[in-house]
Amino acid sequence: MVMHARETRIREMIEALAAFTASPGKGTTRLTYSAQHRAALDYLVGRMQAAGLSTRIDSVGNLIGRLEGSEPSLPPVLVGSHIDSVPNGGAFDGPAGVVAGIETAFCLQEQGHRPRRSVEVIVMIEEEGARFGGGLLGSRILTGQVDGDALAGMVDGKGVALDEAMSGFGLALENAPDAVIPEGGIHAFLELHIEQGPVLEQTGDAVGVVTSIVALSQLEVTITGTAGHAGTTPMAGRRDALVAAAGVIAELPDLCSKIDPRAVITVGQIEIQPGGANVIPEAATFSVDLRADRAATVAGLKTAVRERLAALEASGFGVTVSELLSVPETPMSEDIRSAMIAAAEDCAFAWRPMPSGAGHDAMVLSRIAPVGLVFVPSRNGVSHTPEEWTDYDQLARGVEVIFRTTRALTA
Repeated sequence: MVMHARETRIREMIEALAAFTASPGKGTTRLTYSAQHRAALDYLVGRMQAAGLSTRIDSVGNLIGRLEGSEPSLPPVLVGSHIDSVPNGGAFDGPAGVVAGIETAFCLQEQGHRPRRSVEVIVMIEEEGARFGGGLLGSRILTGQVDGDALAGMVDGKGVALDEAMSGFGLALENAPDAVIPEGGIHAFLELHIEQGPVLEQTGDAVGVVTSIVALSQLEVTITGTAGHAGTTPMAGRRDALVAAAGVIAELPDLCSKIDPRAVITVGQIEIQPGGANVIPEAATFSVDLRADRAATVAGLKTAVRERLAALEASGFGVTVSELLSVPETPMSEDIRSAMIAAAEDCAFAWRPMPSGAGHDAMVLSRIAPVGLVFVPSRNGVSHTPEEWTDYDQLARGVEVIFRTTRALTA
């Protein structure tokens, strides 16, 4: 078996991207439309062009490199992921998939192979949702799932509106619809990702060929009570929004396990107003992330959460609930899975079928094209922290599967 993907080149790209961070020495912090985002894009443009790709940045900041096929009118095969991060995240979540796409182009170039279908490598914005909330924003825009009003209403944690951030990046919000890819506009989408779990490391398999991605929903809940002086307001008369929120949050794990022990529910963010050490909290806003293997289960979880909040509202607190993101379970394309399995077996790589408990851009792009997703091992199953790690030889094996699958789908 001949390995086409070069481990040294993969490593160079991963390590170069990791240097574009707002938190040196404390993991990767690279938010959408930040200076670090711009620097990383400039670097990737250079690598794409070195791999023989023509490059462009679309109307919302997605970077696309194109290798023109011999029949350019055919819908292309799209390969890629994202480079935005959670605060103080790891170097592999997102960038591994981007590097897989660029390395695929290098492999095609070195083979002197011109595909029949064009290949496009894409770097999507705001997959994590760490700046503007909701997540998967780039792919949702590409598939026409976010309207102009929703985009106009997005504001980051520092009060910067999306349109202002885009303007500082040389983009205009009113041009966002130009980024939409029509159904049938791409032939397939391929993504490589670190597993973010322990299974592949425990089994010793080289790659996971994903069967489906879980259904998920992300809610934003605000509970409103009454502010007051911490020293002069009697305990019996308080309407403390934080205490009320904490009561709800503490009940969510049991609520989840009663509906489906395999489902998961997470509160990862909470913000208190007015935020004074000697002031009773007037408002508490927190996130609720719901995931299960079926959309019906997620719907049941949402209903249970809303019923619990309705009981709180009946007791005198104000409650508002907004759904920032809702995605059903997403089966991967059987044809693409077969091509990925064939690629792994041609390389004598041990592989296993597996579901994805995390959301990925592939689940959104499945609205307009068949999709496939490959996992590579994560050390200790750790992700979204500076300790996130995948050995480069493991990553190279996953990239080789992506390259061979791309070559097969573009033949």
